Amino acid sequence: MPATGDLFDPTLIVFAALAVFVIWKLRSVLGMRVDRDTPPARFAPRPAAPAAVAPVQSAAPVAAAARPSGAERWEGVAEKGVASAWSGLDAIAASDPSFDGKAFLSGARRAYELIVTAFAKGDRETLKPLLSQDVFDGFSAEIARREQQGETMETAVVAIDSSTVDAARAIAGRNEVTVRFVARLMSERRDRAGETIDGGQTRRVIERWTFARDPKAGDPNWKLVATQAED
Repeated sequence: MPATGDLFDPTLIVFAALAVFVIWKLRSVLGMRVDRDTPPARFAPRPAAPAAVAPVQSAAPVAAAARPSGAERWEGVAEKGVASAWSGLDAIAASDPSFDGKAFLSGARRAYELIVTAFAKGDRETLKPLLSQDVFDGFSAEIARREQQGETMETAVVAIDSSTVDAARAIAGRNEVTVRFVARLMSERRDRAGETIDGGQTRRVIERWTFARDPKAGDPNWKLVATQAED
């Protein structure tokens, strides 16, 4: 019979320890990979607000040859009889070659609907990046008044019947475009008890909104700097 000491091989301990280490290492690496591939929902980044929410320029400048020129340049953007609008748009295009009138109007319409509904909801977070500081302060004060009174408001843009550039100008470090909106709104204001104070019917409104932007700024978005209701 062999000696008891011959049954024990020290190399077995080395291989066993090595196997345990390899298994532990694989489990550790696989666990880290799963954590990276499927992060908990609470760490998911918020989706960025689309740039098109505010009136923006086209993503890429339109080739000069593809642009209408002369009397056709601003057709569908500004009324022909409004000379100041056409000359102002010419000045803006000269200061910012990427400016596209129709793209601007499309963005302005989206901004109008977003701002009107956000103001009714009291959504300051949505309003903040779309408004100049002065306009935001005015909107925020009215929202605060409603909150103090316990009032709520709902507004829906039923339709924007027309939107045309009413005025435009390029001044040092600032381009301004005023858009005349003719829209139909459905709005209702309620008191603390939920009773209707006013509204509830579709009404036609005509408003002039002025948007401004620094043509040299990296941010392509325009901000609302003034509003005026037309009787």
